[in-house]
Amino acid sequence: MRNHEVTKEQKLLNYKGEIKEAGWARKPVWRYNREEIKAPKFRIKEWDYYIVIHDGKKDGTESFAAAFTISDDGYVGLQSVSLINLDEECPAEHTETLINFLPMGRLSFPKASYQGHVGYNDSRLKMRFYKNIENRQIKCRFNDFVDGKLLEASIKLQEPEMESVNILTPWKSKGSFYLNQKLNCLRASGGIRIDGKYYRFNPEYDFATLDWGRGVWTYDNTWYWGNGNTVIDGHTVGFNIGYGFGDTTKATENALIIDGVVHKIDDVDFGIPGDKSLKNMKAPDYMSEWKMTSSDGRFEMSFKPIFDRSAKLDYLFVVSDQHQVFGRMNGFAVTDKGETLEFNDVLCFAEKVHNRY
Repeated sequence: MRNHEVTKEQKLLNYKGEIKEAGWARKPVWRYNREEIKAPKFRIKEWDYYIVIHDGKKDGTESFAAAFTISDDGYVGLQSVSLINLDEECPAEHTETLINFLPMGRLSFPKASYQGHVGYNDSRLKMRFYKNIENRQIKCRFNDFVDGKLLEASIKLQEPEMESVNILTPWKSKGSFYLNQKLNCLRASGGIRIDGKYYRFNPEYDFATLDWGRGVWTYDNTWYWGNGNTVIDGHTVGFNIGYGFGDTTKATENALIIDGVVHKIDDVDFGIPGDKSLKNMKAPDYMSEWKMTSSDGRFEMSFKPIFDRSAKLDYLFVVSDQHQVFGRMNGFAVTDKGETLEFNDVLCFAEKVHNRY
């Protein structure tokens, strides 16, 4: 059954180390336990990733975004911070990534997104993600982030009780799976300081999304992911779209999140100009207008790029080619009740990423 909804809380894996019930859920229902995974430790991937966006059109300031990653990908860990200036006349970004070899569980990630903290600490980077009762916090101190300058971040994210997009998908490879939660609509306050400049988030209209991932991945994968949050006619609205995360026969992550309630939608095609192949990263014209369409006609958007945050890492066995494109979304989405929401210049991102790791 396509888009099989799982409602019963259950163990993630059976005694063979295989997932018990693939599908999607409105809350974290699968109990993850790293110790029950049968695959080698170097194949287990765990990460917490936050993306926070400020839309300067709301208050006459410059637009910007920031991304924070703590990850343990088995034989390599990638700890990363990005600061992206989304000035439409002169966009720019800077990303610093620290690579750790063979972490294999030493970062002690929580078993669930709703409990515990996770952090990374060395002489250059101190970063920690906190989970409290009603909010989350991002704390970061990055020495020599760019040109010897210190980056400091202290961001508070409001987390009211709400639904989220959760998926559990397998790959054809035995023992491989992907458990993921996208937690949208986290109102952001606080900010980032670097070189005497302060980048401030306003909780009235600025939001973050958490990408919480655990699993055993195959080596070579390409995925598409898009996400954004806004306020439309007084309603808090988020969206999450994507594909390429294993076998999505039982579940996709395509959904609207409106006032804390998930509205599931069917397959979405990103409509990247010139994008003819899942593995072809060079042919697409990422900076021309994308035409996003859904198979059920409930997500029809024009995405106008502002900036392609492209990056390529090549460390022999670890290769990453990514195009995270920030831009503005215009179009409409339809709720489960048949109501139409108009998207007008919603600042968001959509990406295509090819990884071998």
